[in-house]
Amino acid sequence: MSRMGPARIVLLDTGPLVAFLDRRDRYHPWARDRWGELEPPLITCESVISEACFLLRNIRGGRAAVLDLLSRRVVEVRFRLDEEVPAVAKLMAKYADAGISLADACLVRMSEQRADSAVFTVDRHFGIYRRHSRQVIPTICPP
Repeated sequence: MSRMGPARIVLLDTGPLVAFLDRRDRYHPWARDRWGELEPPLITCESVISEACFLLRNIRGGRAAVLDLLSRRVVEVRFRLDEEVPAVAKLMAKYADAGISLADACLVRMSEQRADSAVFTVDRHFGIYRRHSRQVIPTICPP
């Protein structure tokens, strides 16, 4: 783990979710080990769930596994985009040159709302993104 610190809430990005469920993913061993160490529920947004289902569409049982994690409350969606559109739009504009996705902007916003959180990701862009414009976002990411 890197830069985890004292965070209690884990914000789940698409990469570790896909890597955990797809044995062919290059991050699968790392993601599998981290999932075993983290305390559920992992918190995410619908954009991450949508991306993961799309990326796992050709993996037998992949999409069903994502939904199973939700139904068992291992993963929980706790973000309302309709309530956060202005803040998310501002983040997307600010990081447009970095190619920020909707899911990443939602996770940055979620980290702003939860000071005791870390983003579980394989995405190096979280080293660029800042919460509240200046604060480094704690992450759990591959070395």
